[in-house]
Amino acid sequence: MTDDVALLLHRAGFGPTGAELAAARKAGYAATLSALISPPGPDVGASSAPIPVLGMDPFADKPNPTVAQRSSGDHVRRVQIEQITKWWLDRMTVADHQAVEKLLFFWHGHWATSIEKVRSPALMLAQHRTLRQSRDFVDMTRRMIVDPALVYWLDGQLNTKASPNENLGRELMELFTLGIGHYTEKDVKEAGRALTGWRVSLGSEACFFQAEQHDKGRKTILGTTDAFTARRLVDMLLGRKECPRFIATRMWYRYASSNRPIPERTRESMASAFPEPRSMLKVLFADLAFQDTTNTLVKQPVEWLVGAMRQLGLRLGGLPAEQLTSIFDGLRALGQLPFAPPSVGGWPAGGSWLTSAAAQVRLGLAGTLATLTAIERTTPEELAYILCLDGWSDRTYAVLKGVKDARHMLTLGLASPEYLVT
Repeated sequence: MTDDVALLLHRAGFGPTGAELAAARKAGYAATLSALISPPGPDVGASSAPIPVLGMDPFADKPNPTVAQRSSGDHVRRVQIEQITKWWLDRMTVADHQAVEKLLFFWHGHWATSIEKVRSPALMLAQHRTLRQSRDFVDMTRRMIVDPALVYWLDGQLNTKASPNENLGRELMELFTLGIGHYTEKDVKEAGRALTGWRVSLGSEACFFQAEQHDKGRKTILGTTDAFTARRLVDMLLGRKECPRFIATRMWYRYASSNRPIPERTRESMASAFPEPRSMLKVLFADLAFQDTTNTLVKQPVEWLVGAMRQLGLRLGGLPAEQLTSIFDGLRALGQLPFAPPSVGGWPAGGSWLTSAAAQVRLGLAGTLATLTAIERTTPEELAYILCLDGWSDRTYAVLKGVKDARHMLTLGLASPEYLVT
């Protein structure tokens, strides 16, 4: 299993450094897996990227802003969203507990909520803290169903007994807990009734309950009749056998393979570790089926960027504004910026990241990273070590061998198929 350690580090985190990979190979697969899932001690690396303090949203005390107040508040929000985006990318890069940080990014895609509609960086950062602080999937789901950013994103603040809104109830079942095919349209309507009455408070960065707007009547959902509330609905969904299987499948497609279905035995083994996400991941990474997924997972743009920055010893924290803007623009053009998923379904997986247009953008972004390094000379073999690759295909090696400029070789290596697919 020694060679499989590289696969484990690439998948569990954002990409190992050469030193980390060498140490993990020496420790062995089992010890490396245990340290990833249950890291000892505090995250020293992450302490150099503390979570920002934004203060109250600029519109929290201005329900009817003037034109000038609107302009000022919008400017503050733009600065803040750049601040938290830069911070999280930086934290992903410097965090020692890579599996913890990668799992948090997985949950961001699972509970996909976008600043493009929510607009308030304070609410987005509050959701981030909720995901980070949740003990397990049960605790997380109970918190998220009344998370102000998610509620606003899915129009939950418009959901009243007089005019029920189905959006949050539908996505709760379809995308968050059960998956398509495990509920009916009647269940969606009844779930919408159960979720009535919650309102968003910008000032407190929380939701509050308006009892007079809640439908107190009995509802029948998935064959169970009760005077469902949000909490009662969530607990019922979490108790369904489909829920742990659905979460296991979502983890497989993000951590193992985006084009191979999860084996039934693997899914049941992972489901048995529900609701603790790290335990589910430990089961996945220890499963023989995981070892057979080499070269079946395309790196998402954020994974690609953060992994490259880790291996090149770069971080966003100290970059000049021009380079930082170039990196943000590159990620935006690739279609993946933290806090801005394209839809409630989150970001795509697999070959959707391998278009010709994306290749050009990625090449430009790779060039930006190369200019930030101190690399003066290298060989294809040395570059493979830096990027934690076993080697190059004959075709890629032939191209790299003919390149004399080290930064140009690095640019090509970062954009190569060997680096894009794990």
